[in-house]
Amino acid sequence: MRQLRRLLAVIFAAFLLAAPSAAQEAKGDWEGALQVNPTMKLRLAIHIAAGADGKLTGTMDSIDQGAFGILLAAVAQTDGALAFDVPAVAGRYEAKWDAGAKGWAGTWHQSGMSWPLAFSPHALTPPPPPLPTAWEIPKDQAIAALIDTRIAARQGEGIVIGVIDPAGRRIVARGPVGAKPFNRDTLFEIGSMSKVFTSLLLADMTLRGEVSLDDPAAKYLPAGARMPERGGKQIRLRDLATHSSGLPLLPDNMPFGNPANPYADYTEAMLLDFLGRYQLTRDIGSKYEYSNLGVGLLGYLLARRAGMSYEALLRDRILRPLGMKDTAITLSADQKARFAQGHDAMMQPVQAWDLPTLAGAGAIRSTAQDMLTFLEAAMGIRRTPLSPAFALMLAEHRPGAAPNVQTGLAWVRIGSPRGEIIFHDGGTGGFRTCMAFDRAKHRGVVVLTNAAREPSSNDLAIHLLIGAPVAAP
Repeated sequence: MRQLRRLLAVIFAAFLLAAPSAAQEAKGDWEGALQVNPTMKLRLAIHIAAGADGKLTGTMDSIDQGAFGILLAAVAQTDGALAFDVPAVAGRYEAKWDAGAKGWAGTWHQSGMSWPLAFSPHALTPPPPPLPTAWEIPKDQAIAALIDTRIAARQGEGIVIGVIDPAGRRIVARGPVGAKPFNRDTLFEIGSMSKVFTSLLLADMTLRGEVSLDDPAAKYLPAGARMPERGGKQIRLRDLATHSSGLPLLPDNMPFGNPANPYADYTEAMLLDFLGRYQLTRDIGSKYEYSNLGVGLLGYLLARRAGMSYEALLRDRILRPLGMKDTAITLSADQKARFAQGHDAMMQPVQAWDLPTLAGAGAIRSTAQDMLTFLEAAMGIRRTPLSPAFALMLAEHRPGAAPNVQTGLAWVRIGSPRGEIIFHDGGTGGFRTCMAFDRAKHRGVVVLTNAAREPSSNDLAIHLLIGAPVAAP
């Protein structure tokens, strides 16, 4: 969901960010850039609203890192000053109103360090052109041209796109320029698209009678461990799969021993410690809040119920029945040789991510060939042993992150002017991915790229699916 705000903006002309309502008011949408070091600048946006009681709330987007909707806490504005905390990254911002610049000039504090950071009103952009009324997925040559345009200025980046339409399935692969070309068998980290696999496991285990969607998550914790509760209610498996548990994006005790591999040193003991002391800040099921922690926890609980590792459960229940021979968490020697080198937002090579405890949130690696196989099953193009489980995933309807958006079990459902799009994206330190489909038109798209530089995968996927415009390279 990292790029949902961007995705909705190109689908709905009316979905524009609001300008701040008046000078010295924090309410509204603001943009700035954090100069982390001489070569790295991170674009940020904050979105602040006031409730009926006047209390300020808000979210932050770290655009270049692909992180959207990060919750702000303790948002306060007094006498021309603005301050807020960002608990997910242990950061704090303090600023004064700059009348000359008509924005906020202040300081960002994180990890014992400080950087200057100014925010100005978010510039409204003109609405995108209307979607075409008669759209077909482009031919391979046109798709190749789109990829070439995207990667031309990015040394090391390649993109593989798979499409499904009534004529069948096809794959177009390009790049990296001057290096070994990518193809249908190149492996990528798929990041948060792993969450769809985790919820598919939940649906399958529900239909087998092994769990219930309404089982309390605490039922599958180790003896002596506890889950946070609120108002006499317990977090259910259903709440974890629909991002409505009240758990935050990330736990506050991630050690970040290696920032380039941030989940690698997060242990089961740390997870249980966090759950045992965390106090929920909102009622369970009351609001959508995207949570890597929540779905990572779901994968952990399902694996405990099955009595095997998450990877073994994934292989036994999904990969083998669907014939996905090139999808895994732990790669073989042959797969490692075909694994793409990832790149960060500055197009510098980065190491692969490891998620030993929260694997269900984003640990899977796959190919375009295998992901098309998965998408065909999800779309109902071919019957598989998992067809009832795929149907159950879409039977769930919960309010999502924005108007016209609902969530099923992991899947995001967007009501576009050209019909419903079912979608999930993913991102790690060096990869961006997206899969989307239109069941009514029997069309689906998978985009895999080895660069965290934005824009990456979502705009290409939605363009190919319904004709929405692509972003500038």
